Amino acid sequence: MHPTDSKKVLIISAPSGAGKSTLVSHLLASGFPLLFSVSATSRKPRVNETDGREYYFITAAEFRKRIRKNEFIEWQEVYKNHYYGTLRKEIERIRDAGKIPLFDVDVMGGINLKKIFGDDALSIFIMPPSVEELRKRLVRRGTDTPEQIAMRVDKAASEILLAEHFDTVVINDDLEKACNAIVNIVREFMDRP
Repeated sequence: MHPTDSKKVLIISAPSGAGKSTLVSHLLASGFPLLFSVSATSRKPRVNETDGREYYFITAAEFRKRIRKNEFIEWQEVYKNHYYGTLRKEIERIRDAGKIPLFDVDVMGGINLKKIFGDDALSIFIMPPSVEELRKRLVRRGTDTPEQIAMRVDKAASEILLAEHFDTVVINDDLEKACNAIVNIVREFMDRP
């Protein structure tokens, strides 16, 4: 089946610091007909982030305006005035390119997208080895204040409880094993009629 004939979508979610971005990059380089779905956010870009590559960076006011115009497939206010969402035009862009959308979204976004796409979606939850290891990774990443890290760790602890809402869970305690596991899971999904 040509990917453009497919309604398939791939959803990857994880608590912050679980290694999701690394696994997504590995999948995108693995030769599957996937295209990264760029989410919109109202948060400020981090160092090395480019508008239109990692995210579409828009103001909270612009985000709310687009919500009212029904431009999002799904969206949420993750923290006060920090919105994240999937633009409808992004799905069209990927389908027009003959590819399958790969969503790299937070846990609630992943659950919402799975509800929207149903059996056409494969949802994968990336599980950190432990909440403590997650905290260490966030500290090493060096992009957040101690308060932000505490907030992310608290959120992660509650998000881990939502893993059961995903089709499959990949534990990222050994990067090479996690990369192999996720490629095998996605290959099986791609081979399904």
